[in-house]
Amino acid sequence: MAARKPIVGIPSDHRLVGKHPFHMVGEKYISAVRDGSGATPLLIPVLANPIPPEELLASIDGFLFTGSLSNVAPRHYGGSAPREGVLQDERRDDTTLPLLKAAIAAGKPVLCVCRGFQELNVAFGGTLHQHIEEVAGRSDHRENNDAPLEEQYGPAHAISVQPGCLLADILGAGVFQVNSLHGQGIDRLADKLHADAVAPDGTIEAVSMPDARAYLLGVQWHPEWQWAENEVSRAIFESFGEALISAS
Repeated sequence: MAARKPIVGIPSDHRLVGKHPFHMVGEKYISAVRDGSGATPLLIPVLANPIPPEELLASIDGFLFTGSLSNVAPRHYGGSAPREGVLQDERRDDTTLPLLKAAIAAGKPVLCVCRGFQELNVAFGGTLHQHIEEVAGRSDHRENNDAPLEEQYGPAHAISVQPGCLLADILGAGVFQVNSLHGQGIDRLADKLHADAVAPDGTIEAVSMPDARAYLLGVQWHPEWQWAENEVSRAIFESFGEALISAS
């Protein structure tokens, strides 16, 4: 009998399609988990009465917290009320923030991307810039929504990976090119997290947790986009898959 593949839980977004609520995850994340990490993806609904983390931990081997069109509600980190038109998803917040802490405490491998990267920082007491392009000295990290997807997700800026951290173990220390599709970013880094990589303007682009019991990597960019065609993305999803096997 073949060994069971690790199961990766992926919390959904909560969206209205017409008048009906749906629980949704982008296909690019699902495919990257299955084909890039060799795991079985399992979508987690974000219900008004959330599934308790302990129920999810009992049957799931690791977690991917994805990017999204929505942002973490500022009330979770003491931020000012969001501007009109900025999409929130409190259903997702209510599931992901406690689940992140529980999964990491339980020693489950965790990979966090974009919104998930920001959720990780907030879950452990950090704060966010809500409009990073308005912060003095920072660049505009947003994509051009009118451009083709290939251009939106194309290389946008360099990151410097610091030696002696998880991302350096995966990629090596040095400079790498990444895409950039985010309007928010880390302001105050959570005490438990380590800045593994930064952009030229000082924006934190990757984090890990030195005292985590298992693999924990957060990245601000989108390695799931056409992951197989990018050596950095391949290395990230392969390392996540290896961690899942080691922890199983």
